[in-house]
Amino acid sequence: MVLRDLISDVFRTLWSHKLRTFLTMFGIAWGIVSIVLMVAAGEGLRQGQAEQARNLGKDLMIVFHGRTSLQVGGARAGRPVRWEDADVVAVQSESPDCQYAIPELEQNDVRAHSNYNNAAFTVTGSHPEFSYIRSLDVGQGRFYDWDDQRDARRVAFLGSDASKQLFPGRNPVGETLYLNDFPYTVIGVMAQKKQDSSYDGWDVQKVFIPFAAMRRDFPDKPPGTPHTFDQMLVTPRSVEQHEACKHEVRAVLARMHNYDPTDKEACPIWDTVQEAKAFRQMTDGMKYFLGAVGIVTLVLGGLGVMNVMMVAVRERTREIGVRKALGARADSILKQFFLEALLIALVSGGVGLGIAYGICSLVNLLPMPDFFAGLLATWQSGLLAFGLLGTVAVLAGVYPARRAASIDPIEALRYEAGG
Repeated sequence: MVLRDLISDVFRTLWSHKLRTFLTMFGIAWGIVSIVLMVAAGEGLRQGQAEQARNLGKDLMIVFHGRTSLQVGGARAGRPVRWEDADVVAVQSESPDCQYAIPELEQNDVRAHSNYNNAAFTVTGSHPEFSYIRSLDVGQGRFYDWDDQRDARRVAFLGSDASKQLFPGRNPVGETLYLNDFPYTVIGVMAQKKQDSSYDGWDVQKVFIPFAAMRRDFPDKPPGTPHTFDQMLVTPRSVEQHEACKHEVRAVLARMHNYDPTDKEACPIWDTVQEAKAFRQMTDGMKYFLGAVGIVTLVLGGLGVMNVMMVAVRERTREIGVRKALGARADSILKQFFLEALLIALVSGGVGLGIAYGICSLVNLLPMPDFFAGLLATWQSGLLAFGLLGTVAVLAGVYPARRAASIDPIEALRYEAGG
C-alpha cells in the first residue's frame, strides 16, 4: 500500500467513527491546553513579582540601624546603634563583593509649597546612584548628579504624584519649590511607577534631593547627630555575591560600632535578593506542579487514544484477517494503526496549542493586577507540550499497532464481533 492510499484509508476510518475520534482528540487537546495555560500562569506570576521587586530596587539590601542584643567587650546589650558618614566610606572600601553602598537620610514632615499648591511630602537625600539602585526612572528632566552633590545645590527631583499635586497641569522642570521655605529648583520628574512594597512610603509621593543639601538643610533629628543617617542601601556586584556582600557589611559595621558581627538585632537587613530567590523557588514549584497536572491530563488522554485504538483493532479483526488473506503484510497493518494514533494525537495537539495560545492572547488584552504579568506562554512550554505529545502518541500507537499486525488471519476470519 502506497503512502497516499495509507493516509486516505486512515482518514476514512477516522471519519467513520467521528464521535469516538472527537472525544479522543478532545482529551489530548485538553491536556495540551492545561500544560500551556498552567505553565503560562506560573510564568506570568513569576515575572509580575520580579517586576515589582525591580521597582523597589535592583538586587537591593536595606541596612537599618538597631540595638545590640549581645554583650561585647564590656559594652552592655541594648545599646542603640546609628550609622554615620564614616560607615559608608568603610563599607565601600572594605567590601569587595559590594557594588554600591550609599546613605539615605529622610524627613517626613517637611512643608512643601510651590506658587500653585502646597503639601507635606517625605523628603529624602542620597547619592546620585540612588536613582539606579531604587529604579527611579526619569520621566522629565534629569536626576541630580555628582556636581549637584559636591556643591550641595538646592535641586529637587519629584515623584510623579508629588509633581501633579505641587504643579497641577504644568511642567515643573525649572520651577521653584520651597521646602521649609528653602528654595529648590526642580530639575526632573520621575516616570510613573508601580510599587507594592516599601520601607518608608511610595516613591511617587516623595521629593529627592542631593545628600549634601539634605544634610545641611534637614539634618538627622535627635537622638541622631549631624553625622548620622537613617539607612544604608547596599547592592552586591552580582546575585551570586550577595551573601558575601551581606557578610562583609555586617563585619565592617560591627567593627566600626564595636558590637558582635553575628548580632542581627544591631544591624537588621532587609534582603530583597533573598526574598526574590525564595519567591522564585515558590513560583517555580507552583509552575512545575501545575505543569505536572497538565502532564497527567495529557497522559490520561494518551491512555484514551490507546484504548480507542485497541477497540478499533478488536472491531476490525475480521477486516485485518481479510486483508492479510489477500496478501497484506504485517508492516502495512502496523503502519496504518500507528498512523491513525499518531494523526489523532498530532492534530488534537496542534488544535490544543492553538486554543491555548489564543486564550493567552485574549487574556493578556485585559488589565492585569500589578503582581501578575499575564498568561505568558513561552516557547519552552510549547516545546515541552509537543515533546510530551510526541511521546504519548508513540506509546499510545505502538502497542495497538503491534497487536493488529500480529493477528493470525485464520483466527481473524473466524472472529465474530461481540463473541
